[in-house]
Amino acid sequence: MKKFDDQIVSGSILRSVWKLAWPVTLLNLVNGLHGLVDHILIGQYHGSENNAANAAIGVSWQVFLVIVVFISSLFHGMNVLIARYAGKQDRHNMSHAAYHAFLSSVYILVFILAPCGYFLAPHLIDLVGATPEVKLHALPYLRIMFTCGAPLFLMFMMVGAFQASGDPKTPLVLGVLATILNIAISATLIVGIGPIPPMGTVGAALGTVLAPLVSVSIGLILIARRRMILQPPEKFTLIPDLAVMRVIARIGLPTGVQGVLLNIGGVMLLWFIGRLEYSASAMAAYTICYSQLFSLVTWTSFGLRSASATVMGQNIGAEKPERGKKGVAIAAGLGFAWASVIGIMFWTIPGPLLGLFDATSEPVFSYGVSLLHILAFSGIVLAPTLAFTGGLQGAGETKIPMYIAFATQILLLLAMCGGFYWAGTLTTEKIWFSILSAHSTRLVLTYAIFRTEAWTRTQVELASDAA
Repeated sequence: MKKFDDQIVSGSILRSVWKLAWPVTLLNLVNGLHGLVDHILIGQYHGSENNAANAAIGVSWQVFLVIVVFISSLFHGMNVLIARYAGKQDRHNMSHAAYHAFLSSVYILVFILAPCGYFLAPHLIDLVGATPEVKLHALPYLRIMFTCGAPLFLMFMMVGAFQASGDPKTPLVLGVLATILNIAISATLIVGIGPIPPMGTVGAALGTVLAPLVSVSIGLILIARRRMILQPPEKFTLIPDLAVMRVIARIGLPTGVQGVLLNIGGVMLLWFIGRLEYSASAMAAYTICYSQLFSLVTWTSFGLRSASATVMGQNIGAEKPERGKKGVAIAAGLGFAWASVIGIMFWTIPGPLLGLFDATSEPVFSYGVSLLHILAFSGIVLAPTLAFTGGLQGAGETKIPMYIAFATQILLLLAMCGGFYWAGTLTTEKIWFSILSAHSTRLVLTYAIFRTEAWTRTQVELASDAA
């Protein structure tokens, strides 16, 4: 049985943040690698003049996230409880919350998400205005993700639970294993080797959903054998504890709503892109640059957000909220530095980066270059924003980040695009500028809240703990 890591709530705060941040950040970069490889293989072996297959994966993934990100709110509510009880070194309540969140997620994924997603998939693709060529590649990809995606989400859930408990290295190993398997399966199925025919986007989807099975199985075995900080439940049951789920939902649902809002904003952005003259090319540029190349910033920032949430949650549990805030500020600085390095790459070598995806024909290339130039600055403001957001959410304050997301990613972003559209002046450059404006405003609002104190006193507890 692993011991709690006291160094997260004591000693050097820089060491505490770094100890959590580097494995989580590396894991997120590794996780993002498989999507990058999928797009490169699709671009090289199933390419077309307008990169329709790349656009199809990007459109499908965006739609997929809108529907299932709500389920991830259960994961976040669970992670907040785990971090808080890890700070108190309360192994019973921590493990109890994890088990019932896991059980509820399985039911939702298998009995609600899979059947509803299969039948709704074509209608969801139509909502973004995808061209027939893009829809041809997108529909099978999206249906596979909905019907067979449970291992992928259980992997996300397990990784978050291990990280929140103060063990970031085990999920790193499991994540690397899943990514290696993902790349191997995807490369085989996308390209076709020997008797296996090339499957294109279908192969990419199968690799994404099959690869996590091994890592999830290993993680469950480690828990069952009591090798982790998290332990198996004292009593196994097939009925979720509704009292636990109410607390998890109260904490996590605002985060789920925030995620839905962000992804609705992304889908609506695709709708505006679909109104442009060369919409398929613009969608391909957006998919390649924002969904893939920009993931060098976003996946790192999500890792720092997770580390910030764990540092904040555990230090509040240990009654050291100011120490937690200092840790979040350090994570924000690390994110800013990393995003600056990536931004220099986006600004100076956009051509070679786009060439990786065979996005060298016009107008995809020009759209991509202009977007990368904007994202060079957008990443610098987004990275610290996510670190501050993680601190708020780690304390259990999930409503304020939801309101900020709505104000910036829905009201501001879509209002700007809508204004340009109805004025008849909408262009790719104006859409890209709207993205930067929304990210910048989100940083200002989030930091203003982070500087206050009230959110560090958010009440988070189970009924058994309160008693």
